[in-house]
Amino acid sequence: MTLLLADELFDAQAIRALAYTTSGGAELGECIDTTSRITKTDATLWYDEWLATAHRVRAVGDGAASAGNAVSARGAYFRASTYYRTAGLMLMGAPLDDRLVTSHAASVETFCAGAALLDLPPDVLELPFGETTLPAYFYRASPDDGPRPTVILVDGYDGTAEELYFANGAAALARGYNVLAFDGPGQGSMIIDRGIPFRPDWETVIVPVVDYALSRPEVDPARIAVLGWSFGGYLAPRAVTGEHRIAACISDSGPYDLYANISSRLPDMLERQVPDGNRLALTVLDRALEARMKKVSGGWALRRCVWVHGVHDPLEYFEVARDYSLNGLEHLIECPLFICRTDGDDISEAQADFAAAVTVPHEYVVFSADEGVTGHCEMTGRALFHQRAFDWLEGVFADL
Repeated sequence: MTLLLADELFDAQAIRALAYTTSGGAELGECIDTTSRITKTDATLWYDEWLATAHRVRAVGDGAASAGNAVSARGAYFRASTYYRTAGLMLMGAPLDDRLVTSHAASVETFCAGAALLDLPPDVLELPFGETTLPAYFYRASPDDGPRPTVILVDGYDGTAEELYFANGAAALARGYNVLAFDGPGQGSMIIDRGIPFRPDWETVIVPVVDYALSRPEVDPARIAVLGWSFGGYLAPRAVTGEHRIAACISDSGPYDLYANISSRLPDMLERQVPDGNRLALTVLDRALEARMKKVSGGWALRRCVWVHGVHDPLEYFEVARDYSLNGLEHLIECPLFICRTDGDDISEAQADFAAAVTVPHEYVVFSADEGVTGHCEMTGRALFHQRAFDWLEGVFADL
């Protein structure tokens, strides 16, 4: 069942924006008005209408800022940031679309303009990582320098470090947690502005992030958690297979084994041939996948995945997907886990297998429509997710 738009993907992404009304990243009427103008499943129309709303709301922010109305300006800038990000979503893929670059830059600019007007503005960072840096934001929960528990936020395939504030950051701050959000390889500015694709060894990626957290006097070194959502629900537990300075991990709707997840969608005959089976069968599969990628909605996820993994075609994506698995690594996790998904979400259906395989204390939660929760990453019930996940985390930290 869709709520705003007939196409399931378009509707899901519109609901994703709408979900941020509770954290100041969207307004109900603005989202409904925008989607009412999207009368067909067309990526350009989607971009144009969300961009128009973003421009209009940004202008409201500029006016409020000029008048010295900081709260009004902050709210408008934050909403504009969400709408700019949403505008570019359907353009993800290779070659990189200039419109995505433009809308992403505007999303970052308006987010930073809004964040600068918070009572405690975040530190805007570039964390050293090999020969490059990781864009990041550090938010303090309190103006004092006393050590507090801290949550590191990890995004998924198509999110940004800026979006993480609305998705999970504001809820963590409200509960007294410091927040450190960042873009890793394959995410946000790292892929859009720098062309740096995903890498599987998130246990390496997370190290400089934890190093930075531990350098802050506001961070209690014994109470650092990592929270990953969507593909980040894989990346976060992968991080704690090697980074043991993290005391707790929340895995929200991630795949347990990426290859198993994507290959299970193929017909049995073709699934048995991937990635290096019968040449004729692989040729048939390659042509079918290439044809699917050309579909505006049906091919979006595949176009996005090929692009963010830095590969050239769907079959190469199937090959690299084998490296993204927690199967066989569960014993390396030493901290408690909160593992969850929404009933009916096929992306995260193997979370139950992951929960059954881990050897550390853990809680496994399945949210359902009976609670008013539907969609990938509990998108219609983020407040319920935050209640369950952060209450669990409070219990874990209380025992340290």
